[in-house]
Amino acid sequence: MSDDAVLHVKGRVLVGPDDVQDELWVVGGRVTYRRPAAGDVRTVRGWALPGLVDAHCHVGLDRHGAVDEATSEKQALTDRDAGTLLIRDAGSAADTRWIDDREDLPRIIRAGRHIARTRRYIRNYAHEIEPEDLVAYVAREARRGDGWVKLVGDWIDREAGDLTACWPRGAVEAAIAEAHRLGARVTAHCFAEDSLRDLVEAGIDCIEHATGLTDDLIPLFAERGVAIVPTLVNIATFPELAVGGESKFPRWADHMRRLHERRYDTVRSAWDAGIPVYVGTDAGGSLPHGLVAAEVAELVEAGIPAVDALSATAWRARSWLGRPGLEEGAPADLVVYDSDPRADVRVLAAPRTVVMRGRVVG
Repeated sequence: MSDDAVLHVKGRVLVGPDDVQDELWVVGGRVTYRRPAAGDVRTVRGWALPGLVDAHCHVGLDRHGAVDEATSEKQALTDRDAGTLLIRDAGSAADTRWIDDREDLPRIIRAGRHIARTRRYIRNYAHEIEPEDLVAYVAREARRGDGWVKLVGDWIDREAGDLTACWPRGAVEAAIAEAHRLGARVTAHCFAEDSLRDLVEAGIDCIEHATGLTDDLIPLFAERGVAIVPTLVNIATFPELAVGGESKFPRWADHMRRLHERRYDTVRSAWDAGIPVYVGTDAGGSLPHGLVAAEVAELVEAGIPAVDALSATAWRARSWLGRPGLEEGAPADLVVYDSDPRADVRVLAAPRTVVMRGRVVG
């Protein structure tokens, strides 16, 4: 297919969950619904979606910290071939700006590097600081990122033997206010219950994992419009983590099991209350990349209707992140499937064709 060739996607184009077109064309790397003049045309048939979103992914990390560019490239390619064409990188110690120059790799919205309390997070991942430095580091990462900052809201406290909040209320209020002043949104890793009220009342925009969300907190999240990214494929590892840490931290292990046991009820209750829920896999730490289809299936397992779970990685997710879908003139980042993913989200696990910036790449 030559550089000036036209790509014709024919079948069913899911511009929105209820907005279905019969065909689109890709001309000059952009979507159009106006038939172009005859020329070199390649036709792809099937059900087309805007490129999927993984709203919690870590390109450039493994379980030990930052990785080299060759490894980062493999991670990004794995996500791309799974249909993930837009990533919100929820914290990375690696510099992945070079990916922006690659036409064949997913687009990345970065949150800079994690900001954690001293010795209260995974080694080699985060800036590890104390509360008096939080505002300064949030400002630094707001300037380095792409409109997001990532805090570690809670982690195991070895003295307490369990998960506890990392930051005092005043520190997070000042830090979130500074991020907003600089035009950045703030999200936070939170497994447990304790840190959530302070973070939400301080104005946070999103909570990652949110396994500690309880019935008394759900109305507060809904009222403030705070989104959650449950990362259920990651929460599935909690029982194994509990076994590994039980001898040293039995309270923590029991807590992790309880959070895991109620995970589906937590997500469904949040959804029922109108809390925005988005797809994220937490790939790049201990989890492999390319799990976006599995996470959508987990949301359905939790009780979210299939079309809404699909929207959480497609139309609604792109709108939330300020990126276009398949509207007229949008960059042509799309995925084509053999059958209707609205009817069965498991279809997402087998993309037929992946198109990035108007080029067929997978």
